[in-house]
Amino acid sequence: MPQVTLEAPDISCDHCIQSIQKAVTRLPGVAFVSGDPSVKQVTLDYDPGAVSMDQIEGVMEEEGYPVKK
Repeated sequence: MPQVTLEAPDISCDHCIQSIQKAVTRLPGVAFVSGDPSVKQVTLDYDPGAVSMDQIEGVMEEEGYPVKK
């Protein structure tokens, strides 16, 4: 299962990370989500056969934390 780290500049606190974790882990194929607000990054393990990176990024954006590209 691949692990990816995404940069989301709007992350500012642990509550932000919790919101992202709650939303992203609802997606099928996402096994693990963690984050660090001090570096504004989210790390996750996911199954690319079950969920696309576009879907993950879309959910993060819906929560108010767009991914920096």
